[in-house]
Amino acid sequence: MAQKREENVWEVVGRYSSLAFLLPAATFAGYAAGYLLDRWLGTHFLKIVCLILGIVGGFVQFFRQALKDSDRDGG
Repeated sequence: MAQKREENVWEVVGRYSSLAFLLPAATFAGYAAGYLLDRWLGTHFLKIVCLILGIVGGFVQFFRQALKDSDRDGG
């Protein structure tokens, strides 16, 4: 019978605080990439496309981390 490893409080705080920064950072990165591409190519729609891709990417990573944490907690 394997014992469950006791988690350090700071590991848990770090893991969940990274989730708090994940979605805004991905959203900003997507918008910034689209803005720069729009300026470089002379278009006006890429910032919206990249913004949506950044939001979707942020949610995908958020759910991956949440599922990994729920498996780690045994739930």
